[in-house]
Amino acid sequence: MTMIIKGAESFLLRGGSKGVLLIHGFTGNPAELRLLGEYLCSTGLTVLCVRLAGHGTTVGNLMRTTREDWFHSVLDGASILSGVCEKISVVGHSMGGLLALKLAATVELDRLVVMSAPIFVDESMRLSELPPRGECGTLVVHKPRRSLKDVPTGVNDVYRSMPLVSVHELVNLIDETKKILPRVSTPTLIMHGTVDHTARLESAQFIFDRVSSTVKDIILLEDMGHLLPLKDGREKVFELTAQFLNGE
Repeated sequence: MTMIIKGAESFLLRGGSKGVLLIHGFTGNPAELRLLGEYLCSTGLTVLCVRLAGHGTTVGNLMRTTREDWFHSVLDGASILSGVCEKISVVGHSMGGLLALKLAATVELDRLVVMSAPIFVDESMRLSELPPRGECGTLVVHKPRRSLKDVPTGVNDVYRSMPLVSVHELVNLIDETKKILPRVSTPTLIMHGTVDHTARLESAQFIFDRVSSTVKDIILLEDMGHLLPLKDGREKVFELTAQFLNGE
């Protein structure tokens, strides 16, 4: 039986007939989007945040999953939400933004919000040093401990290491996302922090320029970094997201 990190479980918050699917990022878990989910529910939305396959458990589990497994988790979530809601929107953070774009290119959605999506990864992530996949085996790179304050249980319990085979899956997902952007016609809001040191800022403009949506907008958040749903200024992120999803 797979043990899930405390606080990292999927969650459903019942609201009205409009639903929103939340998708967390690479090596993260649903706790990262709990505060956003609670805010959106308070505006009348029904919220479902899925735990992506291999996440919120152990690094070994992540190592055994692929980008297709992650997307199947998203498809499962969309299917569940469609059973209780008349309209479905999606919000994705970081890698979750890539998966949200892929969902919008696959099924009909009401609205789409993309936060900090890494179409281009910052050089500090050292992707240029990534060994060929065949040489990765069970190799991992270690991550610093997260110590955010005033956040839900589970937010600071993200994986302390990243399997290199999983990084390859992320890189392949980025490449696939770039190709399918013209298939996205959903009304789209793109948000990105101006001091994001994980996903380069030009990622936002790249998405904006290539999606086919006739209703689309970019909001650049001054002095905010990668973790838009968690860091100082998140209240503004929540408000902008709710306004867009509720058609304001």
